[in-house]
Amino acid sequence: MTENPGILLTILAFVLVIGPLVFIHELGHYFVGRWFGVHAEAFSIGFGREIFGWTDRRGTRWKVGWMPLGGYVRFAGDMSPASEPTEEWKALPLGERSRTFQAKPVWQRALIVLAGPVTNFLFALIVLAGFAMAYGQSQTPPVVERLVAGSAAEKGGLRIGDRIAAINGRGMETFDDIAGFVLYRPDELVQVDIVRGGVAQRVAIETGVRIEKDRFGNAYRLGVLGIYSPQMVILPVSVLEAPGVAVERTGKILTTMVDTLGQVITGRRSAKELGGPLKIAQVSGEQANRGIEDFIFFVALISINLGFINLLPVPMLDGGHLLFYAIEAIRRKPVGAAAQEWAFRSGLLVLLTLMIFVTFNDLSSFKVWERLSGLIG
Repeated sequence: MTENPGILLTILAFVLVIGPLVFIHELGHYFVGRWFGVHAEAFSIGFGREIFGWTDRRGTRWKVGWMPLGGYVRFAGDMSPASEPTEEWKALPLGERSRTFQAKPVWQRALIVLAGPVTNFLFALIVLAGFAMAYGQSQTPPVVERLVAGSAAEKGGLRIGDRIAAINGRGMETFDDIAGFVLYRPDELVQVDIVRGGVAQRVAIETGVRIEKDRFGNAYRLGVLGIYSPQMVILPVSVLEAPGVAVERTGKILTTMVDTLGQVITGRRSAKELGGPLKIAQVSGEQANRGIEDFIFFVALISINLGFINLLPVPMLDGGHLLFYAIEAIRRKPVGAAAQEWAFRSGLLVLLTLMIFVTFNDLSSFKVWERLSGLIG
């Protein structure tokens, strides 16, 4: 169980996670927009009333809002949630209109929008590349060294010396791949391809369950096989190899995100496990309490998460804009203003509903409702 980091460290850690990640996300939008000649009217970290800010020589207002749960870049001409041309935009002088977001061709607008999530991924790649050079890469072979008595692996027929080649058709190159795949599949029947004595075989194993609890008493079900690895093999990673290792690790993290999201959608995992800002704040404090390396890795993980979520084809997110731009490129004309407005209003409703839901989950995980019911009772 992680030691309580305290409320002040938790708040500080949360700000140090969200603030820089929002900043680099919006900075991606800003620089690509500037590259294409689009004027940025405002660059804000946080929402709500401005705490402080300044205006640069290009006329961009840089400011910090009192609520540090996001941020935005407002480009000239981007006058509605759907980024559609308005009568106000059409009335602008030609020279001024040419510096607006809507005056740019669809491929430039798409690249400006795409730049935010891409910048989040690039940040994570830099961090993971640094970790790879500092700590090396695990190449421990996916071989069963020992079995836990009565474990899922033993019951499923695995033997010492078996090499696990794949699980559910996904290749297992290292022992870490096995642990990472099984961890999010508790009590689930999986097909395990093994090589035993040079002969390929397939066995069906129902994974075991390990229960872990946080300091609030919330229980989490994690999958286990009950096998031990051979002696750990860590290989050094050169500067030239580091980017490739970082891309590989990012790909595995994204795969895990897609898998767990699919499990929630299909009901194999409880939607109660979805966390929001309060949960991120809690984990931010815990990771900061564990040390700078754990905290930096957590920031990289959240950066990947932020990039992934923003690419989902949901109106109001970057992915929703990209979807409309793709349709516009195919149709050779924008989606109708009424359809865009309806879609973005619906998207806003979905996001608000999701935010309320995950916040409710967060408060439940902190036992807030139990304490309130106790006070009322």
